[in-house]
Amino acid sequence: MSLFDSLKSAFQSSGSNASRRIDVEGRFARQRTAVTGTMAHFYVAKDREHDDRMVGIKILDIEKMELFENRFKGLKKPSEGEIALTMHHPNVVDTYEVGLTMKGQPVLIMEYIAGPSMQNIVVQKQEEHVSGRRLKLIRDMAESLKYVHSMQYIHRDICPRNFICLPGGIGVKLIDFGLTVPATAPFMVPGNRTGTPLYMSPEIVRRRATDQRVDIFSFGITCYCLISFEHPWQGEILNGRAALHHDTSPPQDLLDRCPNVDPRLSRAIMNALHPDVGQRTKSMEQFLHAINNVDTVFVD
Repeated sequence: MSLFDSLKSAFQSSGSNASRRIDVEGRFARQRTAVTGTMAHFYVAKDREHDDRMVGIKILDIEKMELFENRFKGLKKPSEGEIALTMHHPNVVDTYEVGLTMKGQPVLIMEYIAGPSMQNIVVQKQEEHVSGRRLKLIRDMAESLKYVHSMQYIHRDICPRNFICLPGGIGVKLIDFGLTVPATAPFMVPGNRTGTPLYMSPEIVRRRATDQRVDIFSFGITCYCLISFEHPWQGEILNGRAALHHDTSPPQDLLDRCPNVDPRLSRAIMNALHPDVGQRTKSMEQFLHAINNVDTVFVD
């Protein structure tokens, strides 16, 4: 069986709705030009079958997925669609249905969120979107990841790009389960080096055994960037080789960069992004407990 057929079968196995064809061109009215991601094309559209509600449509690129899926030959890895359909949490994007386009491409129909991505906010230093809201956003991100971990998955691509802010910055939702794997032994062996380099943990970079703490490392960097609009390894090369520095040089302490951050919050974030997995925050529950009594990001 070809990879194309295997991926179609994976989507079909996730339920009767996943096996049916979705007439993307006929049913949806595109509102935006498609954006090409790592392994998919994404665009916003109106769903004519549901009162023109706005949705996000993700059409998976079979060729790009091949490089990723080949890492798990012989394992019963759930498809992105299967994983996405199981996620139901206020801080995780809803996936309404999955299926195949009329051309046989796996497709996900998802909740559309009108707010900006955390990536845009951080890169463009859009203080107006997060002023007075950072602590709420950090807790929302933490709750989303806590939920994913409780579902026994490792997201493996936690970064600002995969958090979308709700309009007005009142909350945030986690997206994109394209690299997500089960948190079970066969999927945590050394060798699966995938993710976004700037947020990639040392154990992924060095092809060591992994667990859910790879997400906690990436989450810690994401929080650091949200507060400071800078990367903790800012002095290093910020390109595809950036992750090589994550265990060879120390990150700049958040309090050194932003002295007015609540020390308890700063300490929790620095523990989350600790390069040594043995000293890193063990769970999202532990992180949330550490900031339980924090009332504001910045103190006088």
